[in-house]
Amino acid sequence: MRKTILLIMMLFSFVLSAPMDLSRSDILISSSIESPVRESVIDILQEEVARRTALEWRHAEQWNDSGPTLAIVLSKDKELAGRTVPLGEGKDLPENRPEGYRIVTQSDATPPVIWIIGADDRATVYGVGHLLRHVNMSENSVVLNQALDIATAPEQSVRGHQLGYRNTANSYDAWDVEQYDQYIRELALFGTNAVENIPFGKGNDSELMPISRQEMNIEISKICQAYDLDYWVWTPATFDLRETEKRQAMLDTHEQFYKSTPRLDHIFFPGGDPGHNHPRLVMPFLKDLHERLVKYHPEAGIWISLQGFSAEQIDYFYTYLEEHEPDWLMGVVSGPSSPLVADTRHRLADKYRHRHYPDITHNVRCDYPALNFDQAYALTIGREGINPQPNYYAQIHGTYAPFTDGFVAYSDGCHDDVNKVVWSMRGWDLQKPVREIMTKYCRFFFGPDLAESAADGIFALEQNWIGPIRQNGAIEMTLDFWQDLEKENPQLSNNWRWQMLVLRAYYDTYQRRRKIYETGLETQANNILAQAKTLGSDKAMTIALDIVNKADTTPVARDLRAQIVHYCDELFRSCGLQTSVEKYQASSAQRGCILDFVDHPLNNRWWLQDEFANIRQMENEEDRISRLKVIRTWENPGKGSYYDNVSNIETGPRVLTTSYDATDVAWWDGGFSRKRLSSQLFQTDPVLEYENLDFKGRYLLRVSGYGDALVRVDGERLEPIKYEKGIGEFKEFVIPKHITRDGKMRLTFDQPEESHLNWRDYSHVSDVWLIKR
Repeated sequence: MRKTILLIMMLFSFVLSAPMDLSRSDILISSSIESPVRESVIDILQEEVARRTALEWRHAEQWNDSGPTLAIVLSKDKELAGRTVPLGEGKDLPENRPEGYRIVTQSDATPPVIWIIGADDRATVYGVGHLLRHVNMSENSVVLNQALDIATAPEQSVRGHQLGYRNTANSYDAWDVEQYDQYIRELALFGTNAVENIPFGKGNDSELMPISRQEMNIEISKICQAYDLDYWVWTPATFDLRETEKRQAMLDTHEQFYKSTPRLDHIFFPGGDPGHNHPRLVMPFLKDLHERLVKYHPEAGIWISLQGFSAEQIDYFYTYLEEHEPDWLMGVVSGPSSPLVADTRHRLADKYRHRHYPDITHNVRCDYPALNFDQAYALTIGREGINPQPNYYAQIHGTYAPFTDGFVAYSDGCHDDVNKVVWSMRGWDLQKPVREIMTKYCRFFFGPDLAESAADGIFALEQNWIGPIRQNGAIEMTLDFWQDLEKENPQLSNNWRWQMLVLRAYYDTYQRRRKIYETGLETQANNILAQAKTLGSDKAMTIALDIVNKADTTPVARDLRAQIVHYCDELFRSCGLQTSVEKYQASSAQRGCILDFVDHPLNNRWWLQDEFANIRQMENEEDRISRLKVIRTWENPGKGSYYDNVSNIETGPRVLTTSYDATDVAWWDGGFSRKRLSSQLFQTDPVLEYENLDFKGRYLLRVSGYGDALVRVDGERLEPIKYEKGIGEFKEFVIPKHITRDGKMRLTFDQPEESHLNWRDYSHVSDVWLIKR
């Protein structure tokens, strides 16, 4: 009897877990699902399956007697075409919560049925997305490997991304309506429920735009309506709200937009970045906006961020909320330069919602910069390069998610696509394993055979960016890995997501080989400068410059560079990615123009050329030799002495501080600064600690940077004996002997009062020497 029961259980388990062939499936969908979502769900299933398999799934009105049926209903439905819906039992089921769904397979039915049961119209889109992420699709085949019975609902109620159709975007401005529709659909299939557009702003038109911004504003609204996604708009006021004519014109512009937009759910008004209005002006303006908004969209809400607000302005805002309790305000947004996310939630009344506005699109000079980012990458990949960092951005999401209702992430292009998907899926499930997200991403976009290997490749690309590039030999292995994938999968050569990842593998390796080569050339040049007394300064400079310029005259890795050029061209064709201002009409060099910076110097040849020109103007040979010594010993000040470039991950071993917004990476002269590379990295108030100093020695502190340097050693303020404020110039301080008697020293910098300045003009420190005399 036991053997019989065991055999029955084994057979039952086999039936449940046996693969289900869905290749000839029908789609049967409840009439309870309202239009246009009902039609969108059918389109998604038919089009996404056909795109990957060449199969045509039929939309049916009755049950399929000869093949599987995908039955899509709402949890309020009791039956579909005469068949009972398998509703769950119990209270507070996930499929009954907003956006929640259940997927259950009836493998024992004849023929089999897959039920997608959604709490609401939008939930059916997410249920379909779940199914498409889990099936194996290949030519003429759709297979579900194992039975499903899963019910789930999102943990965060706002899961969105900004996709502004404007010139400053590095790709969106080149998209037509079909591309926008496809991308928004794909984000929805991974759990996104909101899209934010930027409808206004002078100077934001682009030659690449296939239709006007006014037209696309409406089209994006229609797309959101089709998938039942919230439509947000980001609408700053960049003028003084006391100017009554401009204020009225802005209100009229908003109202006309509200009237013409078929769907509109949320207005986000950034308090600053851009804009500089006091909240005493902003709050009445937003109240007036709300009166116009609800005439056309009665359920829509107004949101505000406190970006750039002073302490007094923040206090005024919260006092206003306490005194007026405005019902027209739906919530507060925390973005760059806002008060701390946790503090905002704690201070904000419960009736108001709290949304995060995270920057997942930038690598430097931003809220969440790439950590331990080599200067070679900062100079070439720059602020808006292709940046898949799934583990890093999952960690950031987890840090702030407990204090918000969700997020609409800042994005200025499709280069951050991986990060968008990570945030969307972690917004649904805060504990979702990052590897699982990536394998589902790769399965859906690249095919089931690449789910694991392409995910490994993405994680390897993330590791490429961590730590000094010259010491990271794994970068070469990552290229080998992606080259193998590239050769084995020619069918993906036109897939823009694939193109981006392969391009990054080539680009990272190219920059590594260049940095190794070019820094080696500079070492050789410094060795020549050490012979200046023998050779003569002029001859030494000529030979040294010829050596460092071999980076241009005899460059390395031209095969890799050719592939970079090829993929940049392919990406412009496939998704409008603008990697060059001149070649692809990017709005500015800072907007992801990795092709324009592909050969940016990774040694100091530009600076040396300028320095040598200045030295040749000196009349005294002794002075020329003296300056050449400063140049050649810049990073090697001699035995018993120490040098640190405070924000260089390679040459700052005594530096304890980090600039966590990466504003320590300069953007001068449009990214083509000829300053010494070390001068282009800095901090405002670094902290350094020294050990094993000669307790009998005498030391001189030398500082280079810009502006003031208010120095303290072991808490004692020092007075300078030399005080030059220009970039690359020196300040010098004598270290009192009693400071180093214990062989240790702590160096700190007081911040000067510069609140009247833009942060770009703050005093900063780039290079620090402790020179034994």
